[in-house]
Amino acid sequence: MDFDIADISQADLGRQRIAWADSNMPVLESIRDRFAKEKPLTGMVVAACLHITTETANLLRTLKAGGAEVYAAASNPLSTQDDVAASLVKHEGIPVFAVRGESSEVYYRHLDELLDRHPTITMDDGCDLVSRLHSARPEQLKEVVAGTEETTTGVIRLRAMEEDNALGFPVVAVNDADTKHMFDNRYGTGQSTLDGIIRATNTLLAGKSFVVAGYGYCGKGVASRASGMGANVIVTEIDPIRALEATMDGFRVMPMAEAARQGDIFVTVTGNRDVLREEHFLLMKDGAILANSGHFDVEIDLNALKSLASGERSRKVRPLVDEYLVPGKSGDIRVMVVADGRLVNLGAAEGHPAAVMDMSFANQALAAEWLVSQIGQLENKVYLVPEVIDKEVARLKLATMGVKVDILTDAQEKYLASWNVGT
Repeated sequence: MDFDIADISQADLGRQRIAWADSNMPVLESIRDRFAKEKPLTGMVVAACLHITTETANLLRTLKAGGAEVYAAASNPLSTQDDVAASLVKHEGIPVFAVRGESSEVYYRHLDELLDRHPTITMDDGCDLVSRLHSARPEQLKEVVAGTEETTTGVIRLRAMEEDNALGFPVVAVNDADTKHMFDNRYGTGQSTLDGIIRATNTLLAGKSFVVAGYGYCGKGVASRASGMGANVIVTEIDPIRALEATMDGFRVMPMAEAARQGDIFVTVTGNRDVLREEHFLLMKDGAILANSGHFDVEIDLNALKSLASGERSRKVRPLVDEYLVPGKSGDIRVMVVADGRLVNLGAAEGHPAAVMDMSFANQALAAEWLVSQIGQLENKVYLVPEVIDKEVARLKLATMGVKVDILTDAQEKYLASWNVGT
């Protein structure tokens, strides 16, 4: 079996950690048990470009149990858990091409390794694999029956491809499922982002001015959790509706040019580039901490920051924190960047808790099953997760939590279906 990982000797530790995550993912476990019996993915070759974490390992195990031939690579150079990669290779027989801290050159070579296996289903987190396939290997598009996409950034790219009539096969936007973005993005990103910042810096959040750039579901989660820990939260936005929502949620809203002067900690979660840039760095307080929780490392303009701190004006002050000296109004100021501006929750912590990824990856598995059942019936478009799948994931999750809900009476169902019943 071909693979490229850091250290196979870490496999036993990885298996132990995968099992711990699995114990907190009962919905995915129930799907895996059914897949093992029914084999709905038989004949499929799945290329999964995802964060190689304990939670992802359990998704990959589920796909393999369903009969698929599974290959995996990292969707971010800093998100790989090397012990997990080792366990997938040694204990699960799943070829993995991922090494924590890999260079951009190695990162794309690993994507090519997946494409060399001629996948019939792509499973992407950020759309890098799909973009690579379309740009470098268009002749393979006819081999792919469908794909799934895990994150907001990837869905944005896919919709742009669809708009340009460039998308070569149907893709399900798993990110847009209610049981994904309303929970994973809000509760998962909210908690794990703060976890990464605190682990890396050991800073106290209470009393700090905490700037959140972007008030989508991820931004809402980060702002809520930071506020809950005593931070004074400032939100920056470009969307007037989201800005209004943040204001009514009790947060101060202002342009980044104003927030840059006030913030002690900055988190970008926009999916766009250059959210923090030179003009902002020059306004910041001494000791400002910068972190990114958007998918790609383009939200903080590190090239501009490095240019401002050229020469011997940057250094590593903690294992995952780099300090840059930049000119301020009253002399040099220190600007701290966490995890190289990459996903801070995975670069400096362990990513989302398994309990919330249980729903996200249940959607992934069921979406893959649905796509196989729809081969030849879908257009080359971005599709939502079918509502029946979304609600089934919610139902299963509630059941595992011991939560019950009401059922409509016959009279209530009739009333909701009618139009001629007045008050």
